[in-house]
Amino acid sequence: MADTNESDETEGGPLEATGPALTLRPIGHIRSGKAAKFAARHQPDEREPEENFLELAPGRNFEAALADLAGFERVWLLWWFHRNAGWRPQVIPPRGPQRRRGVFATRSPHRPNALGLTPVRLLGIEGRVLRLGACDLVEGTPVFDIKPYVPSYDSFPGARAGWIDEVDAWEAAPPAFAVKVLPQAEEQAAWLRAGWGVDFLGRATELLGRDPSPHRTRRIRRTEAGFEIGCGAWRALFTVDAAAARVEVTGLGPAYPRRFLEREGAEDIVDRAAQRAFLDRWPESELPLKARRGSD
Repeated sequence: MADTNESDETEGGPLEATGPALTLRPIGHIRSGKAAKFAARHQPDEREPEENFLELAPGRNFEAALADLAGFERVWLLWWFHRNAGWRPQVIPPRGPQRRRGVFATRSPHRPNALGLTPVRLLGIEGRVLRLGACDLVEGTPVFDIKPYVPSYDSFPGARAGWIDEVDAWEAAPPAFAVKVLPQAEEQAAWLRAGWGVDFLGRATELLGRDPSPHRTRRIRRTEAGFEIGCGAWRALFTVDAAAARVEVTGLGPAYPRRFLEREGAEDIVDRAAQRAFLDRWPESELPLKARRGSD
C-alpha cells in the first residue's frame, strides 16, 4: 500500500552506514495495465471490478511453490517501488492537509529500502500466473515474495492508526466542494475514453471535491487562469469559488507540450500517441514548454 509523494525534504543518509548491502531477486512482475502512478489508487476500492496479474518467472519451479495457496482468499505481496530513487526522512502524504510527516509513519515510496506491502484478493492461479483483485501496483512492479493472508493473525480492526484515523474521519465526511464538469471538459473526457481508453476525470473530481487547494503531492497548483491538477500524463484545469464551495472543471490537457512529445527519445512517454492526437484536436490546450511537468 503506497502513498505517492513528491517532497523537497532533504534526502536521507547513506544506507551503507547501517550494515552491508543485501541482494534480492524478484520472483515475478505485476501486469496491471496501470502505466501511470495516478491510475493506481493509494488504497484500492474493491467495490469496483478489477483484475490484475502476477506473472512468476519461468525456470525456478515456482509452480510447485504455489501448491496449496489456492485455498486462501487473500495474499500479501512484498514488492519494490521501482520508480523511486533515494529516500526522505519526511514526506507529504497525498491524503489530508499538506503537512510533512516522518516517513516511517507513512506508506511513502521514498523509504530507506523501497519495499512495499499490499494485501490483495486472490482470484485464481493458472500455472505460474496469479489472478488478483484490486491492487495499488503499477505495470511492471517487481515482486519479491507472496505470503498467505491469515485473518486471525493479520487483522487487528481495533488498532489505532495515528494521524490516518484523523484523515479517515475527514474523508468520511461529505465532500466539502461541489464539482461541476463543464461541457468542453466533458467532451474531451468522452473523446479520451472512447478513442484511447484513458479515463482520469472521475478520480480528479473526487480529489477536488475533498480539497482543491494547492498541494504538492496531489499535484494541484495555481495557474494564470485558475488551477490545475496533474493526473498522470494528463491534467485537468479548474476554477474555485471558495465562498460558494464550488469547483468547475473547465478543460483537460496533456502534461507535455507538443515539442517534447515529438522529440527523439520520447517514444516511452505514457499515452504519447493520445496526447499528440489530443493536441491535434484541441491545440489551445497545449502546456507551455516552460511550465512542463513530467508524468507520473
